[in-house]
Amino acid sequence: MTEAPPHDEAHGGGLGSRLNWLRAAVLGANDGVVSTAGLVVGVAGATGSRAALLTAGLAGLLAGSMSMAAGEYVSVSTQRDSEKAALAQERRELREQPEAELAELTALLARRGLSPDVAREAAEQLTERDALRAHARVELGIDPDDLTNPWHAAGASFLAFTAGALLPLVAIVLPPTAHRLWITVLSVLAALTFTGWSSARLGAAPPVPAVLRNVCGGALAMAVTYGAGSLLGAAGI
Repeated sequence: MTEAPPHDEAHGGGLGSRLNWLRAAVLGANDGVVSTAGLVVGVAGATGSRAALLTAGLAGLLAGSMSMAAGEYVSVSTQRDSEKAALAQERRELREQPEAELAELTALLARRGLSPDVAREAAEQLTERDALRAHARVELGIDPDDLTNPWHAAGASFLAFTAGALLPLVAIVLPPTAHRLWITVLSVLAALTFTGWSSARLGAAPPVPAVLRNVCGGALAMAVTYGAGSLLGAAGI
């Protein structure tokens, strides 16, 4: 009973972390769909050349996926450095002022609903078992054995963006010239409906507003880029 609060937090934190990763993957795929669709539809407005569409689509896919991966790597590396610094400080405080840290852990457990006596007993037992782990989980919300991995984050972002970008690329390149635009638009809107619904469900939010925002944003992006491409094509640029 005395060990339940840390265990519950770890479980909840792990579930929240998994949901965050899933939501990030869905949003990464969504970015791949929208950005690549806007690019290839814009090029389609200027030219019907399959080679030009394929080149533009592949360039957008590679540039976008690498940018997403690099950005995620930098972001998660910063987060990991912060987590390591927090753990190092906690380790130093435990070494230099163990009584104050024990009192702090007791207070944190008491705030979670334990009586002062039970909180003190739980804090003492957790400190005897692994003081750093107890403070990391209860005070910092960090699992020392499961720090964020920037390479995993970068790889996941790269794959998510690539998966999303492949849909409009395939849809614009493979169909016959007369039908490729509408096939691409319908495919993209269907994909945006799915990613909007998925992100809303993962975030426990109403799906209809999320789907409408996603679909309208994607449709607007394609309309703007197609219009710009058509103008440039008509001008012979």
